[in-house]
Amino acid sequence: MRINISNIAKLPTKFGDFKIQTFAEGIKEHLVVFKEPLAEVPLVRVHSECLTGDAIGSLKCDCGDQLEYALAAINKECGMVIYLRQEGRNIGLLNKTNAYALQDKGLDTVQANHQLGFKTDERSYEVVEFILEHFGINSIKLLTNNPKKIESLEGIKIVERRPIIIKSNQYNEDYLRTKKEQMGHML
Repeated sequence: MRINISNIAKLPTKFGDFKIQTFAEGIKEHLVVFKEPLAEVPLVRVHSECLTGDAIGSLKCDCGDQLEYALAAINKECGMVIYLRQEGRNIGLLNKTNAYALQDKGLDTVQANHQLGFKTDERSYEVVEFILEHFGINSIKLLTNNPKKIESLEGIKIVERRPIIIKSNQYNEDYLRTKKEQMGHML
């Protein structure tokens, strides 16, 4: 895997003062947001891009709330968010919008992906190990509800899993139930 790496830059935010570095994997540019000094076993959130939730504040998912929770937590504990460019569980924005339209007609998120010819979840996490190795990290405390993330980080020791529990709303109750019942998320 050939990865191009940017220089480190400062990024002041409403959550705290961070540093950022980009890892380009082909046309996908993944961002690492981190607070120094990184702990020996840092708190890490592996977050897949969700434009509708992260930037627009969609209530159909819990993604934006999870990202905000993670940024606040890593600011306190000197950890990192690895922001992966895998929109819509890696089906892309166009297909994610089509999946939303199918959900508007009564399908759940898993059924919608299958109707469009995709697996339940098309994401992969190989680049995460590369990024952590770049920072000299081999043990982490992982902020996640997703068992697939835990299973996929084979070369990294996960000493603790911390859940991110976000209060549901009338728009994402079914989405969260589907994640728990069909995808095994630990909610």
